[in-house]
Amino acid sequence: MFLALGPSATLRFFLFVIAFLPTAFARETVYINGTGYDGVTRELDVSRRPDLYTGDFADCMNGQSLFNVTKFDTAYYRDNLTVLFHLDGSTNIRQESIMLHIQVDVYGENRFNTTYEPCAGGISSMCPIKAGVPIVAYAALNLTSDDAQGFPGMALNVPDLEGFARLRIFANSTQSEIGCFQAVLKNGQSFSQPKILGSIMGGLICLAVLASFATAIYGLQIPHMRMHYAHSFSLLVIFETFQSIFFLGALSVDWPSLLPAWWSNFAWTAGMFASDSMLSSLSSFTGISGNASQVGGAGSVPINNGGGLSQQIYGRSLASNTGSNTFPSSDSDTLLSLARRDVYNASNPYDYNWAGKPRNPGMPLPGDFTGFAGTLSMVNVPQRDAFIIGLIWLLVALGGVALFVIASKILLDVLRKSNLLKTDGFDYFRSHWVGYMVSGLLRTLFIAFFAMMTLATFQFSLRGPAGPTAVAAIVFIIFLGFACLATYACSLRLREGKYEVSPDTIRLEQGHLFKTVPFVAATRESKIGEEEQAEKPRLFGTIPFFRLRFIDNDANRPTTNQDSAYIKRFGWLSGRYRSARWWFFMAYLGYQFIRACFIGAGSQNPLAQVYGLFVVELLTLILIIKLKPFEGSRNTVVAAWLLSIAKIITTGISIAFLPSFNISRTAVTILGMIILVIQAFLALVVVILVVVGIFSTWMSLSRNREEFPGYLDGLRVQYFEHIEARTGDMPAHPKSPKPEGTFNVRDVRRNSQFNGVEQFPSLPGSEDAVLHPMHPLNTRSRANSAGSRRSVNSLPRTGRTHRASWSSKELAEWDAEMNRGDQARNHRMRNSSLRKQTSNQPVIKPMTPARESAEFPRILDNALLLNEQDLSRDKIQETASSVGRKRTVSFADEQPPSSDLNTSDATPIANISTKKEDAKGTLNAERETSAIPEEGSTKLRKDLKPRNLKHKS
Repeated sequence: MFLALGPSATLRFFLFVIAFLPTAFARETVYINGTGYDGVTRELDVSRRPDLYTGDFADCMNGQSLFNVTKFDTAYYRDNLTVLFHLDGSTNIRQESIMLHIQVDVYGENRFNTTYEPCAGGISSMCPIKAGVPIVAYAALNLTSDDAQGFPGMALNVPDLEGFARLRIFANSTQSEIGCFQAVLKNGQSFSQPKILGSIMGGLICLAVLASFATAIYGLQIPHMRMHYAHSFSLLVIFETFQSIFFLGALSVDWPSLLPAWWSNFAWTAGMFASDSMLSSLSSFTGISGNASQVGGAGSVPINNGGGLSQQIYGRSLASNTGSNTFPSSDSDTLLSLARRDVYNASNPYDYNWAGKPRNPGMPLPGDFTGFAGTLSMVNVPQRDAFIIGLIWLLVALGGVALFVIASKILLDVLRKSNLLKTDGFDYFRSHWVGYMVSGLLRTLFIAFFAMMTLATFQFSLRGPAGPTAVAAIVFIIFLGFACLATYACSLRLREGKYEVSPDTIRLEQGHLFKTVPFVAATRESKIGEEEQAEKPRLFGTIPFFRLRFIDNDANRPTTNQDSAYIKRFGWLSGRYRSARWWFFMAYLGYQFIRACFIGAGSQNPLAQVYGLFVVELLTLILIIKLKPFEGSRNTVVAAWLLSIAKIITTGISIAFLPSFNISRTAVTILGMIILVIQAFLALVVVILVVVGIFSTWMSLSRNREEFPGYLDGLRVQYFEHIEARTGDMPAHPKSPKPEGTFNVRDVRRNSQFNGVEQFPSLPGSEDAVLHPMHPLNTRSRANSAGSRRSVNSLPRTGRTHRASWSSKELAEWDAEMNRGDQARNHRMRNSSLRKQTSNQPVIKPMTPARESAEFPRILDNALLLNEQDLSRDKIQETASSVGRKRTVSFADEQPPSSDLNTSDATPIANISTKKEDAKGTLNAERETSAIPEEGSTKLRKDLKPRNLKHKS
């Protein structure tokens, strides 16, 4: 037929059909007239969304209602002052006349309640109710202006409205309550956005996993790899932050509704999410019974004939009715259970999609957000299923980590064989991928320690069925064994030494908090040292104390951060901590175990739980700020400061939610908003630092590359200098000591004429080599290689940087100045040596300290052993033959140069003659050095002989 019409006619026909389809299937718009709260009559669409409406509903008689309900919807329309309710269900009562009572509560106050007689409203299916006859009740109740004032405008706009609608059914024959159903109220605005916020945070965490994993596997020298890994943003800190936000909801207090909605965005970090099929399969094991498609029991219930609300409805005493019970007996054979509610029909103008559904069995009543059960209800997880669901997702995460490591190894092998991978920086990972997989699995258990211990102890407090409790006990023992493994890792390092206890004193001095707020500072006498302070703080008093110090049997044994064997075995525990605080993982596990016991096991005693947790968080803040365990600055900012302070504030505010204080729900909502703002700021900082961590990882992976954006090269140098200084437990920018004196110089003015006063002699060639921090000279695009940079920032404070060329006169003057002992002059001369260069020596930027080069082992030793190194060692300089050389393989990952290469520069300065030198007048001590590669390296550098070494004895 279409061929006979021709191509153009066929095309027009299809275009007409496509244009007609939306019109054919469009919803028919039906309008009604309504008068709003302001007295204005409007034309209203019947399919509009109400101002307030109900969500999920449940049986408020604990499953003993004599009805099975599949639909219970209530809505409030402010534009025509109408309350609607819709009820679908069935009953097993043979025949009974009933009375309905509708109640709406918002923020703990009753805003609307009325009694409704179905027969007067023309609801035939409830006049009377009969077994086998489906109940379909729909009614519209008109409100007055006074009734509308019960619904404040704030309730219509504040996200996550706190309120519920309750329908109670009474039998006229016995004047007893035979049914009760409750649904949570909503206004269409909520902080619960797990699909959006959860997806964004999940994607950023995946990037953080890749960044952390890349810093851990790139390189060949294990201590250097550990250094860059320690300064990446820790996954432990990220998960601890998000899990702490979520598990605050495990405290047994009555939370405002907005907080559980906010916490639902972080529930996935603790494994708290599940589908209906998963819940259905676990219900028999966890002891949960019920029908998820309906609510109600439709069974026998003790008749309540003792007054209460029925007294208000019927208006007379029920004592005369207690003798004769005319309530009809239930017959289970005549019970008719309805199926799930009908699917939303978009073409029906009277249908709606805002309604809720029957709440799953084992959940609290809608609108009740007390304790951990109320928090879990926002993610549709019963509290009895929480532990098993968390354990399932932990096993999934462990399997995912193992597959990720294997896939990474295969991918790198393919890239290497196809010559798409130009560096051998991943060769160590490719040959030790099994060890990395084991470390990754153990690190995952380390991150999950707090969540699983909390869920296990919470399972114990429920006193549920034997099956889940036994599994929780097994998991609890396994994680205690994990803590024993951490104890073994700590004792393995400490058993080769002894502890020394010596007396000490705590000085209570005048200090400042955040450098501005006056505060009392506690300082140990042993930490002050022998240096004299220019301004001694005011001393309030002293407290006798003691000092516990570990003394290693082998004084030359490398620290944990330099011990390759220890890093291979237990770097997943100690890799991110400072060398002086490598043992902090033991303190961290102890702290998390105590938190888990308070949050999980203390759920039955709210007072002890909340107050005990507050004290624990307060003590932990003091200790972690004093210890400063993390080597990376970002981890310190989040874990030691922001997270600890946020825990204290939020836990302290939670004390106000205890039932004994009985504050209004409006005040509870305001306090809940404060908690939400604090946690939102904390989460935002973590997200920003994750992005910064990705950028720092990019710089770490580029440390062996020649190509790098020139405008970021200075930032990369600063970053490498920072992490190298932090690795040696030194401040990134040490402060210069303040000069002694009783006055301060506020202004200095330079005069061009000195009126015959002798000027201070300047070194030859210094006039042409003045540096300015904002305009560095000799800016080059080459990478910060060992051959093209000289290390100056890595020197100890007592060391001096000298020029490469010296005259005999300058050596004599230098020796005289050194013997004078003038500290101020020495400080000035040392600073001038950094700024003045000879004219024949080009001005170059300092070498990147963290580059994997032959310089790195020596620099790191200087950083760790400040007073034990020879400060007269020559600097390694670039030779002419290495100007155009490029490399992508790290030298620091190879063996350090042999000691015999440094014999040529071992002549002390005191033995150098001060006679007048030749016309050149310089002592050139340049030499070229190279690292000895490992076995199997494809490049062997043999040019090791020193060049141009001239001096006079």
